[in-house]
Amino acid sequence: MGKTNGAIAAGHPQTAKAGALMLEEGGNAFDAILACMCASCITEPVLSSFGGGGFLLAHAHDSDPVLYDFFTQTPKKRKDNPDFYPILADFGTVTQEFHIGRGSIATPGVVKGLFDAHKDLGSLPIDVVLAPAIDLARNGVQVNAMQASIFDIVEAIFMASDDSKTLYGSPNHSGHLLREGEIQYNPDSATFLESLAKEGSDLFYQGDIAKLIETDCWDHGGHLSLGDLRDYRVYKRKPLRVDYNRSHFYTNPAPSTGGLLIAFALELIKTAGLRDLAFGSKDHIERLSQIMALTNKARLDAALADGADQAQLEMLDQSFLQTYRQHILGRPSALRGTTHISAIDKFGNAASLTVSNGEGCGHILPGTGVMLNNMLGEEDINPHGFNQWPQDVRMASMMSPTLLLRDDGINVALGSGGSNRIRTAVLQVLVNLLEFNMSLEQAVTAPRLHYERGLLNIEPGFDPFALKDLGDHVPHYKVWEKQNLFFGGVHSVRANLETGRFDGVGDSRRGGAAIIIDESM
Repeated sequence: MGKTNGAIAAGHPQTAKAGALMLEEGGNAFDAILACMCASCITEPVLSSFGGGGFLLAHAHDSDPVLYDFFTQTPKKRKDNPDFYPILADFGTVTQEFHIGRGSIATPGVVKGLFDAHKDLGSLPIDVVLAPAIDLARNGVQVNAMQASIFDIVEAIFMASDDSKTLYGSPNHSGHLLREGEIQYNPDSATFLESLAKEGSDLFYQGDIAKLIETDCWDHGGHLSLGDLRDYRVYKRKPLRVDYNRSHFYTNPAPSTGGLLIAFALELIKTAGLRDLAFGSKDHIERLSQIMALTNKARLDAALADGADQAQLEMLDQSFLQTYRQHILGRPSALRGTTHISAIDKFGNAASLTVSNGEGCGHILPGTGVMLNNMLGEEDINPHGFNQWPQDVRMASMMSPTLLLRDDGINVALGSGGSNRIRTAVLQVLVNLLEFNMSLEQAVTAPRLHYERGLLNIEPGFDPFALKDLGDHVPHYKVWEKQNLFFGGVHSVRANLETGRFDGVGDSRRGGAAIIIDESM
């Protein structure tokens, strides 16, 4: 079997390499992106885990796009007095409170998502797909600058238990997590993944690992039971679609919210006249920030937190949109443990996958090397308050894996980490491609904005004279000193199916890397 031409973009060089190995083995984009997801659980352990959840937007060349929802599910029962407590993460200039403990764990979906997607879409055996992650876990990964900085932020979480300290503690700096240049080993994960390759997802959801999770959680202040794991399902959903000139935008539908907010903003941008403005000009910054502000307002007006399905119908209704368009035409937040992967191949397959572990619950599941999620402790996806979550429902998310399929045969896969900055990061890359005709690299590396709670955050790179003229239209803004992971990490790939040319960009804001496989090179 020969190589498969294609492209991979991910949040770590070794994550991207895992996908590239699948293409070199003759696999497809789906083999590649699933191998990347597994590898990311080893290379990016704060951002990704087999104990977390995520979404895969998959476009097979011969069918319509499908969204695989393998995000976390709330448990069937709430326990009184759970093991659930606040802890502070240190961002250097500010601290932020997170909630961890076994009472913060929701039913994980990554393992089930891996096997369901592989069964439907994969072409290589599952042991081949898991092999790079097993190798990385057993032989070690050198901690790079980005992962070291993320370890610094969540040190209090990853040092919260002896088992986590043992796995992630620095051998040379007592009382601290691994530092840049040190090697991170996870032999228990290697053994766990070898068993998973042989026994399948039943090991995790019905077998010995499921029983271990129940004992470790239920007996120690957690909510998870064997019934939660046994009944977990991956949902295959019809993606949200917006037609934009000769391009077709697909993303995560309800009950998740990030894709809906991007779709709403794109509908506003259709008539906002951005392409008539110079990128980085005063008018561009004002109009784009206004669209972000109106999207936030529409989210509240549509009562998104109370019913995402109904909000989707309401927010994309043309009369509702027109109300917000008139506002535009009438005028001249913190780390979340999320990473993104994009893959595309010569067959016309395209895949976009975002995965998260929250920040992690602070405990390692014994004998597996896996830290389960703390999604029940995530403030922005618990609108009803902590320990008030509805039982046995799929949790909402801002994660927005995205595909852009053009009539001229150019396909783009993209997405981002970054919690509530995901939607503005993805939106701006789309605008740069669709309105400003930038190259993929230009679209990803261009400076970004993020509007939230009355404050416009601005990356360096915009014209300082334009910023001085913002005046009353943008009364409160902050210019950052340098590009920052706060503004997301849009790892993106593109294929021209007519010419066979591929390109990819790993966003440097989050340590991204891209690899192109081309057998003619």
